[in-house]
Amino acid sequence: MARERFLTIKNAKIFSRNFSGKEGKYNPAGRRNFCVFIDDLKVAEDMEADGWNVRWLEPRDKDEDRRAFIQIAVSFSNIPPKVILISRRGQTHIDEEEINMLDWAEIENVDLTINPSHWEVNGKRGIKGYLRSIYVTIYEDELDEIYSNVPDSAQSSLTDDAI
Repeated sequence: MARERFLTIKNAKIFSRNFSGKEGKYNPAGRRNFCVFIDDLKVAEDMEADGWNVRWLEPRDKDEDRRAFIQIAVSFSNIPPKVILISRRGQTHIDEEEINMLDWAEIENVDLTINPSHWEVNGKRGIKGYLRSIYVTIYEDELDEIYSNVPDSAQSSLTDDAI
């Protein structure tokens, strides 16, 4: 893992979504983040050995294995991440003002790339993951399909006003 520049996870399972940076018990206001499971336990153990802050969920059932996950920071301050929403209409680039919609979106699939950032403070060191890019396919029901080609009246009025 130490030699990889970026970590790509396809069909990622994300949870504890806080793309809006909402203040919580363990989260100061403005800190955007989410968690992603690392399904391959060998990869998770290697990441932990390399310095990633891998956390483990103990199994609820004796037939289950423990599950590994890491928290990913979402920062727009230096190099903003590429955030793409995928729907029947195609791809939509999501910016810092719109990313909070991912907190409540019904997600069908996620592919993402993480930028590992090495840190050292007071003799301790590790690796923190920052979101580099994420492609989020949203779930659409049959009504979304029926009405997907109906023009957005708000967008139409903006275009008409510009003329």
